[in-house]
Amino acid sequence: MATFFGEVVVAPSRAGLDEEEEAREETPEDREIRREIEKKREIDVLWTWKSGGCGEELLVCSRFIVAIGRNAAAFLSSFILDSVCWEVVGVVKLWNEWCRTSSTTNVLPTDSFCLFYRLIADPTVLLCQCSCYVAEDQQFQWLEKVFGSMQKKGLQVTILSTCPVADYKTQESTLTLASPFLKALKTKEFQDQVCCPLLEQPNIVRDLPAA
Repeated sequence: MATFFGEVVVAPSRAGLDEEEEAREETPEDREIRREIEKKREIDVLWTWKSGGCGEELLVCSRFIVAIGRNAAAFLSSFILDSVCWEVVGVVKLWNEWCRTSSTTNVLPTDSFCLFYRLIADPTVLLCQCSCYVAEDQQFQWLEKVFGSMQKKGLQVTILSTCPVADYKTQESTLTLASPFLKALKTKEFQDQVCCPLLEQPNIVRDLPAA
């Protein structure tokens, strides 16, 4: 049970399972196809930089800002990354119904829709531009591999994402709302002052930002 509004609560679900599909025996051909699809949908996180120069050492990170979606990624490009203070240090390679990243191993902005940058003046500050679609079955893997490369102690994570004004639930007409507007959700561990009003119930965050 959630202790406050906005907390992510994971509950078991059998949604989407069909009884006939459960009862149907899987053939060797089916298993092979499933294994090939699962292998193709695996996410690869490639880093060109590790603190201390050791490939196995965890990244020391104090601030991690993640922009998810084209609008949020464009905001980072226009107002934060538009300087020589940042350098590309990593990339996510993934494949799904809506995203086909390049198979090249070079870490260039043209090779992927999900890039990591570090602040040259303070290497513990990282940014992530994720403008590609991350499927539901890939979201946990994305989180596990990205955050598995970082030290968790003292890490503050900020997520930027957008949604249509039509999806915003409010008693007043959305036609009278100043658009765009900014709302926030925070965990109970975040003790700093929030820079904008909190998101009101019953609005929720979905997909990768929620994960």
